[in-house]
Amino acid sequence: MTVNDIGNSIAALLTPEEMGQADRLTIEGGVPGIVLMERAGQAVARKARELCMSGGHVLVLCGPGNNGGDGFIAARCLEAEGHVVSIFLIKDPAGLTGDAREAFERLGPGLRSRCAFAIEGNRIAVEFLDALSAADLVIDALFGAGLDRPLAAPVSHVVGAINRSSAPVLAVDLPSGLNGASGQIQGDAIKACATVTFFRKKPGHLLFPGRGLCGDTHVADIGILPETLNRIAPATHENRPELWKEAWPIPAQDGHKYAKGHAVAFGGPMSSTGASRLSAEAALRAGAGLVTLASPPDAMMVNACHLTAVMLKKVTDTDSISDLLGDERFNALLIGPGYGVGDRTRDAVLAILDVERATVLDADALTSFADTPEALFDRISHSSSPVVMTPHEGEFMRLFPDLDGDKLQRARAAADRSGAIVILKGADTVIAAPDGRAAINRNAPPWLATAGSGDVLAGIATGLLAQGVPGFEAACQAVWLHGEAGREAGPGLTVEDLAPALKPVICALVDN
Repeated sequence: MTVNDIGNSIAALLTPEEMGQADRLTIEGGVPGIVLMERAGQAVARKARELCMSGGHVLVLCGPGNNGGDGFIAARCLEAEGHVVSIFLIKDPAGLTGDAREAFERLGPGLRSRCAFAIEGNRIAVEFLDALSAADLVIDALFGAGLDRPLAAPVSHVVGAINRSSAPVLAVDLPSGLNGASGQIQGDAIKACATVTFFRKKPGHLLFPGRGLCGDTHVADIGILPETLNRIAPATHENRPELWKEAWPIPAQDGHKYAKGHAVAFGGPMSSTGASRLSAEAALRAGAGLVTLASPPDAMMVNACHLTAVMLKKVTDTDSISDLLGDERFNALLIGPGYGVGDRTRDAVLAILDVERATVLDADALTSFADTPEALFDRISHSSSPVVMTPHEGEFMRLFPDLDGDKLQRARAAADRSGAIVILKGADTVIAAPDGRAAINRNAPPWLATAGSGDVLAGIATGLLAQGVPGFEAACQAVWLHGEAGREAGPGLTVEDLAPALKPVICALVDN
């Protein structure tokens, strides 16, 4: 594997179907399925020891498939280490097959004889409720990511009882009731304080609401080789430096500012200048060699009073925009923040796209095409340079009102339709490319939800594009840097704190 292949491998996310394929390929390669299950169950037991004191009472709820098999092995290990273990089933163990059956047999006669049912008829068993009230830890080994339908009563009632209890919950693979591919709740779902998954995370561990139910997610090595991913070729990754570090722009020892690109942010009238200034300053902090803010004449003075390193140009209409961009040294362009909504903006966007430079479209540049999105997509499709769109959910719905599905599906479909790299913003921002690649972000703190935050993100992306970073990688880098800057600035931040916070974040990234 190359360095980049290793990075992609580390960051890879697997759907439940892809994880099943990884299991099958490993078994076909000579590793028995029960060996994989033993390793998985032991990993769960190790995490359980961190959450429950020695000798504590652990309730293990086991389902009818391999997730339940992992639970049986964890229960056996914990019993052997001195914990008080109660095992509850939702179906007759006579129906167990394959590795799950073998794991049940390995419990030994003593533990097998003490297994009880969580459900009696259509009601929760009293014995289960009594054990739940005494439990120091619950291990959810019901369904994990294998569930493909909503939880129904009475199993959903068992889930509700667990969620109402005070006992912490450790989920095996994924909290039961969550869809592993989308993170969506299927009827009802376990709320865990921690989750142990295997080999690689799934999209459902990162996408909300699933992320909020997984707690601390630990990935256990159960002996599946990273090379297995070469045959699976996953297209979804966690947005982390391993995914894009190879594309990070490193200045040459003998370089100069002109080699780092010249970004242009197009600003609006005097009454709304702040957004474009935030973007321009972020582009400069992200590494662009030069940044120019192009704005109407009435905004020149107020911008000049606030900016030092960012240069200013006066533009009045689409003709002056075209004249400005006749200079090919302006190689990355941003329009939208504070520009205004309407025909003037539509004309400006189309004029900018005509010159076929790397472009970021944000805010007003997107909303202005709410009634004519196909005109925008058609122009993007004819561009030989990357175009990045940065909508929040409201802006996304204006451009793509007919797209259904989970966040990952919608972002991918939007990228395919528009021809642009789509950054669908939020606590679980998804970056999707027209070629099907996608990344899910997880490092953004909640205090990033503040006015102007998106303007800074758009500026960071523009600054990276100016340095020649490919479109998808620039979008992923920008989203990650934006999140890290929010963490660096900390609670109570205002948007003015973000661009300065990029400096220590970039220093740490480069040093590593």
